[in-house]
Formats: sequence, structure tokens, C-alpha cells
Amino acid sequence: RIGSATSLSSAIVNNRLQELVKLFKERTEKVKEKLTDPDVTSDEESPTAPAPVAAPVPPPGGEPEGDKQVEDEHYCEMLCCTLKYRPWLDRLKNYRFPSSIDPLTNLMYVLWLFFVVMAWNWNCWLIPVRWAFPYQTPSNIHCWLVVDYLCDLIYLLDILVFQTRLQFVQGGDIITDKKAMKENYLRSQRFKMDVVCLLPLDFFYFKVGVNPLLRFPRCLKYMAFFEFNNRLEAILSKAYIYRVIRTTAYLLYSLHVNSCLYYWASAYEGLGTTTWVYDGEGNSYIRCYYWAVKTLITIGGLPDPKTLFEIIFQLLNYFTGVFAFSVMIGQMRDVVGAATAGQTYYRSCMDSTIKYMNFYKIPKTVQNRVKTWYEYTWHSQGMLDESELLVQLPDKMRLDIAIDVNYNIVSKVALFQGCDRQMIFDMLKRLRSVVYLPNDYVCKKGEIGREMYIIQAGQVQVLGGPDGKTVLVTLKAGSVFGEISLLAAGGGNRRTANVVAHGFANLFILDKKDLNEILVHYPESQKLLRKKAKKMLKNNNKPKDEKGAPGDSLIIPPKPDTPKLFQAALAATGRLRGKGPLAQLRWRLKELKVMQV
Repeated sequence: RIGSATSLSSAIVNNRLQELVKLFKERTEKVKEKLTDPDVTSDEESPTAPAPVAAPVPPPGGEPEGDKQVEDEHYCEMLCCTLKYRPWLDRLKNYRFPSSIDPLTNLMYVLWLFFVVMAWNWNCWLIPVRWAFPYQTPSNIHCWLVVDYLCDLIYLLDILVFQTRLQFVQGGDIITDKKAMKENYLRSQRFKMDVVCLLPLDFFYFKVGVNPLLRFPRCLKYMAFFEFNNRLEAILSKAYIYRVIRTTAYLLYSLHVNSCLYYWASAYEGLGTTTWVYDGEGNSYIRCYYWAVKTLITIGGLPDPKTLFEIIFQLLNYFTGVFAFSVMIGQMRDVVGAATAGQTYYRSCMDSTIKYMNFYKIPKTVQNRVKTWYEYTWHSQGMLDESELLVQLPDKMRLDIAIDVNYNIVSKVALFQGCDRQMIFDMLKRLRSVVYLPNDYVCKKGEIGREMYIIQAGQVQVLGGPDGKTVLVTLKAGSVFGEISLLAAGGGNRRTANVVAHGFANLFILDKKDLNEILVHYPESQKLLRKKAKKMLKNNNKPKDEKGAPGDSLIIPPKPDTPKLFQAALAATGRLRGKGPLAQLRWRLKELKVMQV
């Protein structure tokens, strides 16, 4: 037991001494590098001062704020769970309507415009129906009036609550002052149209009866409809679908108005008096709508008009139908063309490339890889070159987009940790995205390296060995390679390995020229990257340990073997059956040997 305890303590002391020696060596190397190269800086970033935290100030009553918040919280017990909630009445009481509204980005305003447009559509679609068809009767007149005045209330709230709070730009400044916003709306053309929309012509109901034509000014609120279209298209990811629906609604509304006019003309001539007018059988709206479709689309097969009124009405219908239908077809073509503009551009680029390769008789294997690159790049990115999309944006907006897209990947690269944050932002704008196909060589050993690669998506394999086909390591998203060639100076810029894309790989490329232009403005980051480059080169140039060599040298080296003469003396002491000082020394040596093992 004494021997085992002594050996354990010796092993612990030995390990501790090894750690101390290793720490002393590292510290000595750092001091040596700092003395030989003054540009070397520490890897550790300077500590940032913590933000001052304001001490909580108790309310005048003396109670701490935390206790007050606990008292305001409400709990609801449901089954075996206790859920914390806040009553909806409290939310409604504490809600404060915004003093100013941004019409470009406020979704609440877009939702309000939706209700305004619904009220406008009620007037535009149902006023002609109630005027022409006998659908408004004394028995249901109260239902029509309730919905009419509900739409008028929406119009009035839009004028008093929303339009007077809309922000506007004046002299490059966003104006949010209540008085200025109100005056801007009162001077606008929209205010005049909104006032005309709410002309109180309903008072004539007491003299001429409930005539829907007196509500025709309500249809003049078309500005809200076009504003709603612009705001909705700005927030939709596939706005062309809404444009197709809207254009189809234009066509349906034209047919709707024409059917109302046809029924009015038939009633004016007398239902069933001639073969041209509506005969009064079946559903009147469906029959008239069917006639309007055949007239506006000029299908033909209609009965000939008999009277002068019928002839003039039919001629105007034909002219209007040809014009309206041609306009609708043109709009539909523009909408579909705008929706497929990107696909058309992709197809034209691919056709031009295939024509070029066929002209120069490029091998089919190369042509197939080019086609694969086109298809994968288009389906993965939705475009062939990302820089074409961002070239029209200002520099600040390009930086914001680059930070949101690429910063999470670049910030995890160990090479750039500790560098200036603004330097990384400048570097993000210089990154180029490139797609590599499976088994494409990203770089080859021995070639001059002028770029560094950061893996955005996919995997790449580093090849080596005698045949150059042995997979040494597989790099995944977020890994970086090629940094040695990028940071090395004077003869150290050749590739040290072959790198092949394993499957489809999307890489960010940073040119050496771009990095040097950026580092000119950030000398501290330049020193840090220079130090890291020297360490990488030093680690790559270290000879590998031979197989079977000891890993760590012992602080206490093993004792040499006992001399032969001394061993003979010890053997002689064995005959004395353990008596004398030599026997005790022999027992001590055995104990030390056990400790050493």
C-alpha cells in the first residue's frame, strides 16, 4: 500500500510538472515572437466596458416595481397547469392609436385599406344591380340601407382617423407632426375626392324615393383602391398572381355593367316585346350576363336588333366590347410577361450558350455539365448572377443585405475572429457566390492561389496521398480553405492540396486583391491576420513525428540499469536471507522500480 500511494503521488507530480513546463514554453515563445516581430499582437480582443446599468428607482409609494408587476399579473388554472395571461380588456384599454402612420410599411394601414376597398366594391358592384334589376323591394330596403350606411361610416373614419395621420416626405424629411399631416391631407386632391364621395344626396330619398343612383358618388373613391393595390403588391412574394386576379376582375366587372345596361334597355323597350330584348324568363341576371359575354367577346349568334334604339345600343356595345376586350388581353399579356420575365431571361441565356457550344463543337460531356450548372444555379438561387440584382441599390442597402445573408457564416470563421467588425462588413460586400458541380476541382495543388473560399452550402473534399485521390478531410458549411495562399507573402502563395466539390457546393470567394485593399484601412486586423498566417505556415512546415516515437517526454527520466558488479553483490546478499544493509538497499531498489513502472 505504501508503494502504490507513493507511485500515484509521483505520477500526479509528474503530470503537473509537464503542464507547468508546457505553459512556460508557450509564454516564452510569445515573448520571443513579440521581441523579434513588433507587428505581432495578442489574439485576445481588448475587453469592452460593460454598459452602465441604471439602478431601479422605486415608485413614489415606496413599493418596488417588481412587486407591482407581480400584482398586475393574472393566472388561469386549467386542468393541472397554471397559465399566465393578461385579460383582453386590459389590452384594449391600454392600446393607444398611433399619432402618425407610415403608409409604406404599416400593415395595419394596409388592413384598413382592405376594408375601405370592400366598401368601395359594394357600391361599385351593387349600385348598378339595384338600379337596373328589380332586386331592391320595399320588403328588403332596410337591409340595403344598413349596409350602405355602414360603408359610409367606413368612408368617414378613413377621412377623420387615418388620412389625417399619414406621414409624408417634405424636403427629404419625414413629417410626423399632427398639424402638418392634417394640412397636407386637406390640400391634397384626395381630400376633395373623398368629400365628393360623401355628398349627402340621400336626403333626396324623402322626395324621389330610395333611388340607388343617388349613391353613385360613392364610386369615386378609386384612389383608395389603387393605393391598396400598390401596398399589397409590395408585401406579396408572388404579386403577379394578384395582378392576374385583378385583371380578371376588370373583365368581369365590364361584363357585369353591360348586363345591367342590357336589362335596363330591355325594360325600356318592354320585356319580351321583340326577339332582341330579354324575354323575362329564368334568372334575369344570369340571362343578361350571358348576353353580355356574347356581345363583348363578339362570339356572335345574337338576334338582330329591330328598332333604332336597339341598333344604336348594339353598335355601341360592339365598339365597347372590342376595345375593352383588347385592353384586357393586352393587360393580361403584360402581367404574364412580367411574371415570367426571369424565366425568359434564363431560357434565352441557356439557348445562347448552347448555340455557342454547338458552333464550336464542344464535347457533349462539357455541354451537359454547363446545362446542369445553369439548371442548378437557377433553381437554387432564382437568378444566374446575384450581383445584377443588387447593383442598383445604394451601398448601405447592399451592406445590410450582405450582413443578413452572409454574416452568420463569415463570423464563425476562426481566421477572422478577433478582427475589426467593420472590416468584416467591408469584406462581405466583396464576396462572390460561385456554384460548383459534383467532382469539380475548386483548386489544384501547385497552382498560384489568389482567392480564399468559404463554404456557404454543400461539402468539399481535400485530396492527397501518392495518387492524389485519397480523401484527407471533408469540409462542410462554414469551413474556410485557401487562406494560406491568400495571406502568405513572397513565394508562399501556391496551393498545398487539391480540393474537389463533393456534390453541389455553393462557395463564397474573396480575392487577394480585394482583401489587401480592405486591410489598408485596418492596420490592427492586418497585424492579427499576418500573425495567424505565420502560425499556419509554421505548423504546416513542422516535420511529422516518426511512428512509434514517444508522445511526451517525462520530467523525471528513468534510472539507468544497475551495474553488473553491483548486481553480483546484491545476489550475494540474497544468501544472507535479507540481513545487512545491502539487503535493505536491494528491497529499496525493487520499490523504486515498481514506482517507475
